[in-house]
Amino acid sequence: MMMKSHTFLRVIFLLMFLGWLTVWILLPTKIYKNTWTPKLKNSLNSTYFREQGVNLLLFTFPMMFIGALSCIYLHLHREKITQKLPSTSGALKRCLCYLRRPFLVMSPIGIVTSMELIFAFMFVALLIWSLSNYLHISFGSLHMHKQGEKVWEAKLRSVSLRLGYIGNICWAFLFFPVTRGSSILPLVGLTSESSIKYHIWLGHLSMVLFGAHTIGFIIYWAITNQMVEMLEWSKTYVSNVGGEIASLIALAMWITSIPRIRRKMYEVFFYTHHLYILYILFYAIHVGVGYMCMIAPGIFLFLVDRHLRFLQSRQNARLLSARLLPCDALELTFSKNPSLYYNPTSLVFINVPKVSKLQWHPFTVSSSSNMETNSLSVIIKNLGSWSNKLYQELSSTTLDHLSVSVEGPYGPHTSQFLRHEQIVMISGGSGITPFISIIRDLIFQSQQQEFQPPKLLLVCIFKNYVDLTMLDLILPSSGSTTQISQLQLQIEAYITREKEEPPRDTQKHIQTIWFKPNLLDSPISAILGPNNWLWLSAIITSSFIMFLLILGIVTRYYIYPIESNSGEVYNWTFKVMWFMFLLCACICLCSSAIFLWWKRQNNTLENKQIMNVEVSTPTRSPGSWIYGSERELESLPHQSLVQATNVHFGARPDLKKILFECEGKDVGVMVCGPRKLRHEVARICASGLADNLHFESISFNW
Repeated sequence: MMMKSHTFLRVIFLLMFLGWLTVWILLPTKIYKNTWTPKLKNSLNSTYFREQGVNLLLFTFPMMFIGALSCIYLHLHREKITQKLPSTSGALKRCLCYLRRPFLVMSPIGIVTSMELIFAFMFVALLIWSLSNYLHISFGSLHMHKQGEKVWEAKLRSVSLRLGYIGNICWAFLFFPVTRGSSILPLVGLTSESSIKYHIWLGHLSMVLFGAHTIGFIIYWAITNQMVEMLEWSKTYVSNVGGEIASLIALAMWITSIPRIRRKMYEVFFYTHHLYILYILFYAIHVGVGYMCMIAPGIFLFLVDRHLRFLQSRQNARLLSARLLPCDALELTFSKNPSLYYNPTSLVFINVPKVSKLQWHPFTVSSSSNMETNSLSVIIKNLGSWSNKLYQELSSTTLDHLSVSVEGPYGPHTSQFLRHEQIVMISGGSGITPFISIIRDLIFQSQQQEFQPPKLLLVCIFKNYVDLTMLDLILPSSGSTTQISQLQLQIEAYITREKEEPPRDTQKHIQTIWFKPNLLDSPISAILGPNNWLWLSAIITSSFIMFLLILGIVTRYYIYPIESNSGEVYNWTFKVMWFMFLLCACICLCSSAIFLWWKRQNNTLENKQIMNVEVSTPTRSPGSWIYGSERELESLPHQSLVQATNVHFGARPDLKKILFECEGKDVGVMVCGPRKLRHEVARICASGLADNLHFESISFNW
């Protein structure tokens, strides 16, 4: 029965998406313009929705339907991985492995698989198809907008206008990858973190198209002596000034998002990118409600997710402890609701008002929700100004409480790495963090009956010997019992800048800070999304229905009487403002109401959780099991980890040799670290010399 419902829902999703895509394909053709449009307008242009009716049905409804129904699908088929997932066999498995293998590795594009390249070509083909059809129809019946206008000038205007139409297609997909709690991305095996590069690609492409659209019109106005058009804010048609303001905002966002600028001036990128609110508003004023209906689903679902994240971030998370490592890294451990489940390699966004009230930074979760049911840990490396201020705040003062807000966690829907017979994890510096969460989770899984854990090889590259203290974090600070001896784990640690172990009298110790509980703090609870799909479906459905009802009422009983009585078209800008206001208001009202209702139902459980996680403060900090003058090896887990670790001084790993010597038939290769390291591993896997290697890059592009 479950398999039948699984297949049935997938067929519905596929048919609905293909239908939506077909409309985009037919949009620039004569069939849509001369055949579909007249019939649809006669059937759908009621006094309740007017000219918006057609686009609401063809462009908005299908993706909103998929977004709501996919929540139900994910709820029915949500998996907590308690046993090894069955692997695909035969020709299908070989085909999927080939398509997921890196095909193109180059800067600044990054690592592109064969499957991504195929879909990219298909998307570009859609853009070329749309532009060619638009121009074919336009040139066939060229309209002169000014007396004495030359044919080539009219064609320049036509091309510039159609480039804007093509940019609108990019906008239809732009917001789906950055919806962190998306219910659509998991349907195709994606997460917001892994698909952020698609948002970047679409952003660059749309900027090029809209830039050409803007420059083309400026040139056209200049050569036809119509520069006064740049100052036009029409009451009945497209607002040129609105488009120009949107272009300037987009230019500022685009320049600050260039990788080199974003890495060196993250704060500038962070604050500038929040101008998207104004960008959407002025873009809507420029194109009007008809075109906004075409791109509304992505914006609608993004705003639902954004408001829910805002509601979650308003409460302080209870911080239990902080472990400060000699390598200028720290581990923060929070209390969490036992019902909050997440998979390894998930991440959270953290805000510390004492460091910065506005900045939010993403960090990979290092804990396992299976092993540590009441706590969640993240690792922060002291690399930038924000992390340096936090590290100094914790190390230089005696704190008994620190206010921290948390968003998330966000991550993969399933633990795909369990499909492999052997896992090779390659990390550079703080890139070891997601692999710590995988190891912790597999330690728990290995204690389950009839579970055969995959072989693990961790290749970690550090600059200095002191960075080895990162390996201390493999074992949680909570002191929970861990049986690591059943795990086939081998650790190869490479120290690149030092040729021998430094004297022990120069080595520092790990410092652990335990914080006192505060009644105003709460355990981290699941946002309405990955852990509460039904509630998210209720929010999407209720807010969209409310939006349609109120929009219909406003159009029928306010806008329509004004137009029918005066005989004039209702103000273009006011109509757009009504559309955007109702969209945002319905999302805020429904999301807030359901969130508060859900929060009230979980208050009792959260209060019990606060009582359950009370721990006595240790009298001293634990030492390092692999570094430092105190090696506490009384417990079996510490002994097992030391025995599994080989330290290599003054050398870098021969990655090609390590990967090609893997004996398993199905070897998962995971890499997290600097771009150069990721590209090196990707090129080895892309060479095709070893068919048993399956590559996965853990990089969140923030």
